[in-house]
Amino acid sequence: MVIERTLAILKPDCVRKKLTGEVIARIEKAGFKILGLKKIRLTKETAGGFYAVHKGRPFYDGLVEFMSSGPCVPIALEKENAVTDFRTLIGATDPKDAAVGTIRKLYADNKGENIIHGSDSAENGRIEINFFFCTRELIETG
Repeated sequence: MVIERTLAILKPDCVRKKLTGEVIARIEKAGFKILGLKKIRLTKETAGGFYAVHKGRPFYDGLVEFMSSGPCVPIALEKENAVTDFRTLIGATDPKDAAVGTIRKLYADNKGENIIHGSDSAENGRIEINFFFCTRELIETG
């Protein structure tokens, strides 16, 4: 049994559409433990730092602009096979390609405003969680 951690971010469109509670309920029903959760407003500099891996790509500036356009909710999650299971739960980046019943298929408007972020690997999950949370903010659940 491999317990992993992954980071979810309920993006500004999710918060703006008042879907935060609905999406969190779906995450918990899927068996994820919430270790940390907070509502924040990213600056362009902070959003740019988080998405630095994409700097230079055509979508980078729009992504930074969008992620700093309103409040978002980073959530540190834990579960067996968390990364794979979470990416399955949220669906493809473009909601038109997402499987029926996934979070993005249900709630996202387009590829650019797709409701939710999920780490793409266990290593990046650790890095991303550490970007938003310090150790004392993560509550270990039994």
